Amino acid sequence: MDLSKNLLDKLRPLRLLALDVDGVLTDGSLYFHADGSETKSFNTQDGQGIKLLQVSGVEVAIITGRDSSIVSQRAAALKINWVMQGREDKLVALTELAEQLNFGWEQIGYCGDDLPDLAAIRKAGFGATVANAPEYIRQQGDYITQRPGGQGAVRELTDLIMQAQGNWQECLNHYLFNQNVL
Repeated sequence: MDLSKNLLDKLRPLRLLALDVDGVLTDGSLYFHADGSETKSFNTQDGQGIKLLQVSGVEVAIITGRDSSIVSQRAAALKINWVMQGREDKLVALTELAEQLNFGWEQIGYCGDDLPDLAAIRKAGFGATVANAPEYIRQQGDYITQRPGGQGAVRELTDLIMQAQGNWQECLNHYLFNQNVL
């Protein structure tokens, strides 16, 4: 992938990628059942990308406006330590996380897809959105994924970060030449 110098300059220092859930890690659909439970669908390629990014040394966080046990389960399965649910104030939540981790804004990436994400997209050192976000959101970020939310957009970002930071070939070689799993 040919990355512009400006994009490389934003991706190289990243130590944290924070993600919205509905519309980014999922396609934004919510399925409610008669018993009151809900269902969300997560993309396994996104999950693999998150695991690879973590192995490369970049922390991953979830900041979502809704509270959902499904999100907690998915985060636990991916060993995501930083999960902030019920937070419509995405920038405030991201600021709290930055302070807790002692990261500067240039070390933080954020991906969201709608108005509650807008301030965080603009403040983060690398602000991204997904292909199916509204036009007024897509105009504000540093990067728009080619893939829609819930359909590999996060994997696109994780691969992009690893490529920019020089970790992609090592990852690829691991799967080409080693039998051990990361």
